[in-house]
Amino acid sequence: MRLHTFIIGLCLLASNGYHSICAQQLRQPLDIPILLSGNFGELRSNHFHSGIDFKTQGAEGKAVHAVQDGYVSRISVSPWGYGNGLYLTHPDGTTTVYGHLQRYAPKIADYVKARQYEQESFNVNLVLTPELIPVKRGEIVAYSGNTGGSAGPHLHFEVRDTENEEVLDPLDFFKEKITDTQPPKIQGVLIFPIEGKGVVNGSNRKLELKPVTAKNGKQTLTGKIEAWGDIGLAVKAYDYMDNTTNFYGIRDITLRLDSQIIYHSNLNRFAFSESRFLNSYTDYEEWKKHRSFYMRSFVEPGNRLRFIESFKRGIIHIDEQKTYHLTYSLSDAFGNTTQLSVWIDGKEQPVPEPDREGRGLFHWGSDNRFGAKGIRLTIPKGNLYNDFYFHYTVKEDSTALAATHILHDSPLPFHNTARLSLRLQTDTLADKKQYGIVRYQNGHPSWIGGSYRNGWIDADIRELGEYSIGQDTKAPTITPIQANTWISKQAFVFQLSDNLSGVQTYRGEIDGQYVLFEMNNRSVITYKFDKERLQRGEHELRLVVTDTAGNQSEYTQSFVW
Repeated sequence: MRLHTFIIGLCLLASNGYHSICAQQLRQPLDIPILLSGNFGELRSNHFHSGIDFKTQGAEGKAVHAVQDGYVSRISVSPWGYGNGLYLTHPDGTTTVYGHLQRYAPKIADYVKARQYEQESFNVNLVLTPELIPVKRGEIVAYSGNTGGSAGPHLHFEVRDTENEEVLDPLDFFKEKITDTQPPKIQGVLIFPIEGKGVVNGSNRKLELKPVTAKNGKQTLTGKIEAWGDIGLAVKAYDYMDNTTNFYGIRDITLRLDSQIIYHSNLNRFAFSESRFLNSYTDYEEWKKHRSFYMRSFVEPGNRLRFIESFKRGIIHIDEQKTYHLTYSLSDAFGNTTQLSVWIDGKEQPVPEPDREGRGLFHWGSDNRFGAKGIRLTIPKGNLYNDFYFHYTVKEDSTALAATHILHDSPLPFHNTARLSLRLQTDTLADKKQYGIVRYQNGHPSWIGGSYRNGWIDADIRELGEYSIGQDTKAPTITPIQANTWISKQAFVFQLSDNLSGVQTYRGEIDGQYVLFEMNNRSVITYKFDKERLQRGEHELRLVVTDTAGNQSEYTQSFVW
C-alpha cells in the first residue's frame, strides 16, 4: 500500500505523477469579500468541477483583475461551457482561467471582435503569443457575467499547470483570505455486496443507511449490517463554509478498517482526461436514477484516478464471524474534519449467484463486441470500469425506421465512446443526413446523429441505454423578438429553435456582408448595430440557420437606419 499526503506550503509538491508548482499568494480576481458558490472538485454530471466559483453579489459587471503578471494566452467565446472565457499565462508556471464573463476589457474585446469578423463566426477559440496582450497584476481584464453554461451570475476561476493543463485547487492560493470553520456532514452510507462474491443482510442489493446527527454535531449510524464475503462502501457527503448557506464537494476522504487505511482520496488536482472517471468514483446508477452522488470508497479496476490510493482496492473481505470496525474521516481544504464509525457484523450466509441468464460477459480490460438483428455494438478497450454481464432486449415495430434496441437493464457509462450501428428498416429519404440515431429517455428522443452507410447508421455513444433511428426533415424555426423595437434599440434579436437534431450553424448578413450575431445559452442571437461597419441608409438583413441534419431556414428583412 502507498499513501501520500499532498502538502501545500511554498510549493504544490510532486506526487502520483504530478510535478511541482510553486505557489504564491494571488491577488483576488474580484474586489469584494470572497464567498464561494462552488468549490474545486465538486461532483457534476460526468465531470469534476475544475475551479472555484466566486459569488458576485448576485450581479453582473464586477471588475475582474489579473491575479498576477502574465499575458493573454487564449480566449474562448461560445454560448455554452465557459461562455466568454479568458486564459492568462504567468511566469510561475501557472495559467489562470476566468469563465462566464459578461465582457472583456476594451483592448481584449477589440482583438476578439476583429478575429470573429475574420473567421465570420461568433464562436472562436483563439491562441495568442506572449507579446500580443501582456497584462499586469491587478489590471482589469474583464467583467463578471452569466454567459455560457451558467445558472446565475458568478466568476468561474481556475489555476492550471501551464505545462500539462492539469487543474489545481485554487483555494490553496487564497486560504488566508477565507474563513472556514465548518466540517463536512455525511448524508448517507451505501454498503455494496460485490456481485457474486459478497452478501449484505442476506441480499445482493446495496444497503443504504442514513446517519443520525446529535446536537454536538457527532454523527452515528443505526441499523443492522451483517455481511459475508467481499463488500465495498460509499459515502454521500457535503462540505460547508462560514457566512453562506451553500454546500460544497469533499476534498479528502479516508476509510480505515480498524487502524489500517484501506482507501484515501485527496481531490486537489486532476487532469481533464481523468475527469470522466467521476462515473466510476461515484455510483453511476444512483446518480442516474436519483440524482444522488455517492462516492465509492473502493476502486473499480478500470478507474485510473491518480488522486486515489487504496489497499486491495478498498474492498473489505469478511470471512470471520466477528465485528469489523470501519471509520470514515472526511476533511475539507482547511482541515475541518468529520468522522463516522461503521460497524459490520461478520455473519456467514449464502452469497447469491449473479443473474447470468441471457447475458454475455463484457470484460473491462479488452475490446467488447455485440451483434444481433439490425444492431452492431463495439466497445473499445479502455471504456469500461469493471466487468459486467450485458443484457439486451429489443422492441420490434415494423412501422418504424428501426427497432428500438435496449442496451442493458441499468445505466452504464463509457469512459470515452463506443460505436453503435443500427440498420434502417425503411430507407426512403434522398438526403441521408436527415437520418440519425436517437436515444430515448423517459419516452423522449434526443438526437445522437451519425453517418449513413449502406442502409446502416453509425454513431458514437457515451453510455448504454435505449436507442433507435429517427429522422429530421423539418427546418429550424427563426422567431423575431420584439421586432418593433429593433431600430430604436439598434439591435436585431431572434430566438432559434429546432424540432430534433438541433441548430448547428447560423449566419447573418447585411447587404451580403457578414455581421456578428452573438448567441446566449438559450439560443437567442443578437446583432448590435456596429457603427464602424454599418452606414446609415437602406439595408437588407438576411439570416440563414441550418440544423445538424442539414435542414435550412432563411429570414430576410429590409430596414432603414
